[in-house]
Amino acid sequence: MADFPGKVNTETSSPQSQAGSMQLMNVSMDLNFIKTIPGILLLAEIVLGLLVWALIASAAYQLVPAYGWVMFVSVTLWILSIVLFITLFLNIRQKLVSVPWPLALMVFYAVATVLYFTAFVTNAASVSYYIYGYHYDHMAAAAFFGIVVTLTYAASTFFAYLDWRDDGGNAATSTVPV
Repeated sequence: MADFPGKVNTETSSPQSQAGSMQLMNVSMDLNFIKTIPGILLLAEIVLGLLVWALIASAAYQLVPAYGWVMFVSVTLWILSIVLFITLFLNIRQKLVSVPWPLALMVFYAVATVLYFTAFVTNAASVSYYIYGYHYDHMAAAAFFGIVVTLTYAASTFFAYLDWRDDGGNAATSTVPV
């Protein structure tokens, strides 16, 4: 019984697990990203997307079922754009080397452009239901900001395409860590 305290191991975790948790906490902000054209466009997409869904949500959009699609597209892409901004701003993509980022960004922006264009057309076609109502201005402004955010997503698609083309256009080359 006298040997008992000498044989007890009081270590609670291994050094490998502590080093792994430190790796996850090692995230740096890329302040230069918000000074680039893609960074500015992404911030504009977030602000304009917020305007689109906030203007529609402030009106009685439930009266016209087509606005359900506009709300779905604008809110979903707004949330995804915020997540993408955080990912790019905090350099998380440097930790996710298995993702072909130039291709993924190009596809995301292209799909967002198409979805926002359909939402804009739906919004613009449905504004006439509110022409004699109080919320006409909200829906017309949402249609205007809808085409503006569509154009910003199209510009982001163009810059993502240029980045993808400069990367060689090969998804396999961007997935292999160097």
